[in-house]
This record gives sequence, structure tokens and C-alpha cells, in this order.
Amino acid sequence: MTNEGRKTAIKGFDANMQCRGFQFEVGQTYRHNGPVKACCSGFHAIPEDQHPLAVFGYYAPAGSRFCVVEVDGQIERTEGKIAAEILKVTRDISLGELANEAVKFVMDRAKLEGPIAVNENGLATASGTQGAATASGTRGAATASGTRGAATASGTRGAATASGYQGAATASGYQGAATASGWMGAATASGDQGAATASGTRGAATASGTRGAATASGWMGKVIGADGSALFAVEREASGNIISVACAIVGKDGIKADTWYRCEGGKMVEVPA
Repeated sequence: MTNEGRKTAIKGFDANMQCRGFQFEVGQTYRHNGPVKACCSGFHAIPEDQHPLAVFGYYAPAGSRFCVVEVDGQIERTEGKIAAEILKVTRDISLGELANEAVKFVMDRAKLEGPIAVNENGLATASGTQGAATASGTRGAATASGTRGAATASGTRGAATASGYQGAATASGYQGAATASGWMGAATASGDQGAATASGTRGAATASGTRGAATASGWMGKVIGADGSALFAVEREASGNIISVACAIVGKDGIKADTWYRCEGGKMVEVPA
């Protein structure tokens, strides 16, 4: 156990913003009285040097709430998480932001190999018309930009991002994260604790597997998920201004699995594939 100074982390809560029966509020600071022991006592969170989607291992995206927090005082680390003496809840973080943070986490640690990457932490990148990038292996990262760019990452904690016209990003495997931006961008994440986010006109996000999360923003953006997945959609004007937002859990309140939805008037509305 050490005093490492103030650090940023991500923490999950239930829908009422409670953790282990303790009530939290955004903007408040809390101090644990007594010994700090990971998995036993203190305030637990996922530190910034760990994969952001690891928080899904403790709180599923469907029906949970996530926040950026600051931890301080005595800290003990174990199994990818920390227990802290002092915790401040700074702000909410959306599923889309978590997906983007996961992609950034992998990209920052990746090593460029070329359009095809096969090594651990390998980065594949492609730019230009119809560019394609593929990365396999643990924490592989793929990025494609330009017209019809396609990026695919497979393996544990893979990350894929595609930007530009008709960009497509696919991440598979445990804690895969995919993000697509631009007109008609598509993001797909499969596997346990996957997260997908799509932004821009007609963006589409798909999440399948245990504890998947899909979020889409932009004009005519749509989302789809497997049973138990969390869906979040934003309705915008053609100018980009936000009109309304909607969230749902697949399998509850009439939201069907493997069915496309978009936000209209603050509600999830079924749309054609």
C-alpha cells in the first residue's frame, strides 16, 4: 500500500449511483475510515493505466452508471483495479466516451507495423481511398481513414477506428472497442464486454456478446444490440444540434434483440435494417 498522489480513474455504480450499498454523488469527495484493502475495504476504481472497459467486469453497461473519479491518499493495487482512501466523483462518462477512451488506450500503446499487424500491441493503419487495416493479437490496434476505409482488430482488448466516408470499424474479442466517425460510419464490437460507438450522419453501432454497449450520435444514427446490451442514441438536427437522447436495455421495455433503433423524441424507435 502506497501514497501515490492524486490519480484519475473510472468507477462504476448501479443505476442509483450506489456501490456496495454506499451512496455517491457527482462533485462530492469521500474518505474511507480504517485500513484500505483491495477487494475488501476502501473505494475501488479502474486506474488510468488500465484498460477502461475493465470497469464492465464489475458493472455491466446495461443499467449502470459510470464516472470519472480522482483517488488520493493510501492506495492498494490488485488485479487491474485499485482501492483508495479518498475518492472524488468528478463527472459522468458516457458509454461512447468509454469506447473512445478504450480505443485511445490501445492506440497509445501500439507499435506501427503497416497495413497488417500480427504482433502483440501491433498497430495497422491505412489511409486514402478504400484503405483497409487489419490487426490481430493481444491489444492489436487498427485505424483506417479516408473514403471507404475499413479497420479490423481481433484478439483480447483489440481496438479499431475508422473515419471518413463509409468508414467501418470492427473489434472482436474480450473488451474489444470500435469507433467510427464520418458520414455512414459503422462500428461493431463483439465478444465479452465489447463497446461500439458511431458518430456522424447515418452512423451505426452494433454490440454483441456479454455486457456489450452500443452508442450512436448524429443525424439518423442507429444502434443495435444483443439481449442484455445497453443502447444509447442521440437525435440531432441536420445542423448537428442535439434534439433529444434515449437509452435502453435490450430485452426490457419492449426493446428487441438484433433490431435497429434510433432516437426520436427522446424514445427508441424501431427502424428498418
